[in-house]
Amino acid sequence: MRLATYGPPGMRRAALRADSSLVDAAAAAERAGVADAARWRDAMHVLAADPAGRERVVSAAHALRDEGAALAGDVCLGPPVPRPEKILCIGHNYRDHVAETQRAEPTVPVVFAKFRNGLRGAHDEIPHPGVSDEIDYEGELALVIGRSLKRATARDAMDAVAGYMVFNDLSARDLQRSASQWTAGKALDGFAPCGPELVTADEVSDPAALQLTTMVNGERMQDASTAEMIFGLGEILEYLSSVMTLSPGDIVATGTPSGVGMGQEPKRFLGPGDVVEVSIDGLGATRNRIGARPELAHA
Repeated sequence: MRLATYGPPGMRRAALRADSSLVDAAAAAERAGVADAARWRDAMHVLAADPAGRERVVSAAHALRDEGAALAGDVCLGPPVPRPEKILCIGHNYRDHVAETQRAEPTVPVVFAKFRNGLRGAHDEIPHPGVSDEIDYEGELALVIGRSLKRATARDAMDAVAGYMVFNDLSARDLQRSASQWTAGKALDGFAPCGPELVTADEVSDPAALQLTTMVNGERMQDASTAEMIFGLGEILEYLSSVMTLSPGDIVATGTPSGVGMGQEPKRFLGPGDVVEVSIDGLGATRNRIGARPELAHA
């Protein structure tokens, strides 16, 4: 199953992929005769539904598509999971990226957080924060948790993954360097675009063998396989679930490979009008433009 959301912020509705079209999930649930059809407008409800029920609704989505009831092709997509409890990110998880940052290879996953204010859809414009001159891109594979997870082994943890999506861990490097903690440089508005859809785990045969590519203004900057991670997906979830409970809908971004802007000579940071496209085999692509730099108010 491929799950998307659409509509304005605060009014996001779930949609299901039916071949080349998207169909409103609640409309498909109603067509399928599901008792709680109205609740299928919520992406989290779709993820929590039992597999048999989801299969019925997906089949109904295909029927609606055949009847011409698909959403418009230019519908505005939101983040596939618009209201996660947590957005957890892993830093320095590809050896070549560790090398380009001139850091020591970590012995445990490096964890930091983003928040809901960072979420944007796959084609949304990213607001320029105005407070940074060093905006950087970081193409990543993200996974979404499907059921509560606490103190799980690496093998068992993978059974709790609902699905996967493309994620761009945008970073303000100057703010990131300004203190020992990374929050100021990572948690800016719009700095977590993702999507275009959440692809459920049953449709991804091997998440540890996916090709990830990042393009900036049409130029290839990152090109790597998720097989190159230092800590595998199960190891990451084992570590995270040992220190906190992971909840359904939580997003875990699993790190970026080499090729980021700060690793270039000369360094290549993003400015107004620059377009970043992150793609992962089988998952689709995000394509986001950096907006105009705002005029900052002065006291």
